Amino acid sequence: MKLDSYWLDTLPRVDGLSTEDVEGRADVVVVGGGLTGLSAALALCRLGANVVVFEAGRMIGEASGRNGGQCNTGLLQDYLEATKQYGEDAAQGFYRTFSAAVDSVERVVREERIDCDFARVGKLKVAAKPEHFDKLSQTFEVLRSSVDPGVKLFSRSELRDEIGSDIFHGGLLQPGSASLHVGRFGVGLAAASIKRGARLFEATPVTGIAREADGRFRVTTHRGSISAKHVLTATGCTMQGGPFGWIRRRIVPVGSFIIVTEPLGKEAIKGLVPSRRNYVTTMNIGNYFRPTSDDRLLFGGRARFAMSSKRSDVKSGEILAGMLAQVFPQLRNVKVDYCWGGMVDMTRDRFPRAGERHGIHYSMGYSGHGVQMAVHMGQAMADTINGRPERNPWGGLPWPAIPGHFGPPWFLPFVGAYYRVKDHLT
Repeated sequence: MKLDSYWLDTLPRVDGLSTEDVEGRADVVVVGGGLTGLSAALALCRLGANVVVFEAGRMIGEASGRNGGQCNTGLLQDYLEATKQYGEDAAQGFYRTFSAAVDSVERVVREERIDCDFARVGKLKVAAKPEHFDKLSQTFEVLRSSVDPGVKLFSRSELRDEIGSDIFHGGLLQPGSASLHVGRFGVGLAAASIKRGARLFEATPVTGIAREADGRFRVTTHRGSISAKHVLTATGCTMQGGPFGWIRRRIVPVGSFIIVTEPLGKEAIKGLVPSRRNYVTTMNIGNYFRPTSDDRLLFGGRARFAMSSKRSDVKSGEILAGMLAQVFPQLRNVKVDYCWGGMVDMTRDRFPRAGERHGIHYSMGYSGHGVQMAVHMGQAMADTINGRPERNPWGGLPWPAIPGHFGPPWFLPFVGAYYRVKDHLT
């Protein structure tokens, strides 16, 4: 079993990365080489900007290359709860933004001819308890009549044609969702950016950002410094040092863990997930799963409320293997080829945050919907930098600091205990 991301282990190299010293001037410096940063770099280059991207580690090596490869429409939060919290008009706007984000990914794949197995397969949210299906039914009626007429509700008996498991009590299908090989997609974004003139630096953490006398920014790394007219921070839940303390107080890094089975063959996958969709359960500490293009089953979730590390990933993989056997008993003895963890950049209300502070732009906090929203927001922030702030759909949301949170999330075990009790009671 490899303790490595399946996506990162099965992707081509990024050719054309910059190896020279950091110096000179740029129109825009992007801090972070994940999907947000690479999408922004591509969009900015298309607008004619001189762009530099600094990545502390490997391009798409963190959350962007360590997720479940689901590109979903719909809110991570319950739509009815979002309506109560923000009002019907705002909730509909948020929902449409997530749908538009999947369209953004598809458009980039098509325009840049990125080979990443992109497919509109739909997301099926499956009810783990009978009362969960009742809530899905209410959500279905509201979505169908207001913002997503294509949704479909499956009863427990109808669900048998959708999933080879008897433990669920129905499901809600959002057909606009997609799946993709997120590693190959990320490499495609990087290659398209380089082709259009962006300079991409790996293993180059940013150690300082300071205003210069002429109003520009001096961005410093251990390989040198560069002067930029604009800076976009797209770091997610970075645990690196440097000038990101304000962000760290507002983002909670939560571990999400994934296993991938050995190749099962097309017939076995057909028996498990005949429609080859994205699947998500309704539990707070639930699971998500999907087939891969080479007929493995990817199975993930918050097995433990802990940070990702090699030791933590192994423990989480053992828990996920047990969860997999509960959902699909026929896979009880299947071999697991990959096991890894990654950090989800969670905000307090699980909505993204994007805007500008002291002249520095930022976009992050996708809270588990990062594949599509990162790509969409990279484009939106490119437009914002180019003088179109109305393109930022999250610009009006306040972003207060999380009380008592200054860096490593010491409170995660307590959060986990809370959600376990909540799952038991509801």
